[in-house]
Amino acid sequence: MTVTPPRHRLFVAAILLSISPGPPALADNCVPVPQTVAPDRLAALSRGFNADGWINGPGSAAPRRELLLQLRKAGMSHVRLPVPAERVMLRFASKAERDETLRALDGALKQLMALGYSTSVDLHPGDRFNRLHKDDPDAALREMEEAWSGLAGIIRAYPADRVFAELLNEPDVEADRWQKEVEALAAFVRRLLPATTLVVGPVNWQRADSLPQFRPLPDPNVVYAIHFYDPMVFTHQGHWDAQDPLHDIIDLPYPINAGDPKVQALRRDLQDRGATKALGMLDTAIAVARDKPDVDRWLAPAVAWQQQFSRPIIVNEFGVLKAGAPRDSRVRWLAAVTAYAREHCWGWTHWELQQGFGLVDNSTGRPDPGVMRALLGATRPARR
Repeated sequence: MTVTPPRHRLFVAAILLSISPGPPALADNCVPVPQTVAPDRLAALSRGFNADGWINGPGSAAPRRELLLQLRKAGMSHVRLPVPAERVMLRFASKAERDETLRALDGALKQLMALGYSTSVDLHPGDRFNRLHKDDPDAALREMEEAWSGLAGIIRAYPADRVFAELLNEPDVEADRWQKEVEALAAFVRRLLPATTLVVGPVNWQRADSLPQFRPLPDPNVVYAIHFYDPMVFTHQGHWDAQDPLHDIIDLPYPINAGDPKVQALRRDLQDRGATKALGMLDTAIAVARDKPDVDRWLAPAVAWQQQFSRPIIVNEFGVLKAGAPRDSRVRWLAAVTAYAREHCWGWTHWELQQGFGLVDNSTGRPDPGVMRALLGATRPARR
């Protein structure tokens, strides 16, 4: 057992007292449409990051407390906490594995609450559940309900205005089927968590252009989550899978402009290497960029949906893979996304913290100052 020296305990206590206990205010220049979720909860979701890998079983490592403190003091209000679905579904996990995962979740929530964060618990499936979801809808729904029975047992111990329930990440089924399933699943979880804000999203990787086919749930206490990685040829360049054509694309600037010498040089390089699939993807992106030069054109379907239904939206995944993208272009893209979110009173949650898309500078282990400036803009958390 490690005993914390008294001087260090006083130092930590002083830091915690300096953290704002309340949620940050929404951006001053946004003009919100009437919405159905309490404003303090939407403010709590206003800016955050995904802590992927925290609840992944043996070998998982929590982010350093010092790092979480730095991000909280910088203005981050929200952590999206992916929980691998198969680790809390008894079809795929032993009871011991499930219990260990739920204990890890409880420990993470305790730490995040103490630091002043709000948290979304995200049921985040892998290939095994996704195959079941496609092949056996009834069994998949039972597994989702089983998973939420366990997760709700942990979540209900925390304030309903601080911990939120995201029903399923990127549902990989047909839109009509997911609509019926999510309505049933939301009703099931609502019985377990009467006051908790739910988070749901559409199919097709939760793209903004999938929202027009998605009907709001009858439950008013729901935030609608979209993911944004367009243009993929930019955000996923230098892809980790050497078999993916995007692995061959490096140093593509943003915005993508056919006349940019760097874009022309990249085209020639791909031609010389015979990387025909990557070249085709790049040429498609160049053509699309003529009509969609910036993030507003990609995200416009979500704005129209929100204006029609008056429901709150969060962009709870977005980011640029660091391996291949020019740093200045990555920062420019991130700034454009969060500025657009602030303008429309949307929350945002960067993907992710310390891995390939991470906002941490791996050479220092600290938040990357340029990325933080891009994400946060001129806003700062409200003090009270």
